[in-house]
Amino acid sequence: MSTLLWIVVPYACLAVFVAGHVWRWRHDQFGWTTHTSQLLESRILRLGSPLFHLGAFGVIGGHAMGLLVPDWLTAKVGVPEGLYHATAVWGGTITGVMLVVGLVLLIARRIVNGRVRRTTTKMDKVLYVELAAMVVLGMTATVGTNLLGAGYDYRETIAVWFRGIFWFAPQTRLMTEAPLVYQLHAIGGFLFLALWPFTRLVHVWSAPLAYLWRPYVVYRARRGAPPAPAPTPATVRDRALEGQNLA
Repeated sequence: MSTLLWIVVPYACLAVFVAGHVWRWRHDQFGWTTHTSQLLESRILRLGSPLFHLGAFGVIGGHAMGLLVPDWLTAKVGVPEGLYHATAVWGGTITGVMLVVGLVLLIARRIVNGRVRRTTTKMDKVLYVELAAMVVLGMTATVGTNLLGAGYDYRETIAVWFRGIFWFAPQTRLMTEAPLVYQLHAIGGFLFLALWPFTRLVHVWSAPLAYLWRPYVVYRARRGAPPAPAPTPATVRDRALEGQNLA
């Protein structure tokens, strides 16, 4: 079972992540979009979207630092372990709360607003469920275990196992000894990667950095043609003369 969970599942999910993006790009380029619903509702979106995206960027950055940067490297550059731990816990808590609030607003928007709800696809619903589960597990690990509990040093276990996947030498023992909430969060993370190519999340690869400063797509109401200007006396005279010439 440990081989299945901590070796087979991660590699299978990574393979689906890569192959799924290739398939999506070759067969569904017109669907490679955010499927924006700003036209249908913008008030909640104006608050929920920035909170969600900024929180997501912070959470992803925190995961990258914690999993990819070994503890010996931060110690070598002069970052004390206590400072790193406090920054990771409080930074993860703040960005996690932003992500939670933004996600709740976006989900509530699709439930409350009938027009937005009707544009929600099955994959959107699956994506929101997966995101909600990931956020709950992540916040439980960050706040419940590290902030309120005794704490757990994932850099000596989970991070080593995670880096070993890319070196084709994952140590399953490190994950079997980890707390259950971290195990579920790790499995959920890889399942999330496998789901990614088949959802609206593919749009981040189109211009990932531009989303930090790009404006919203502005929709304008369609109006009729402007009324013709009132004819001037000179125009009336010219038309009269033209009529006389034709006669």
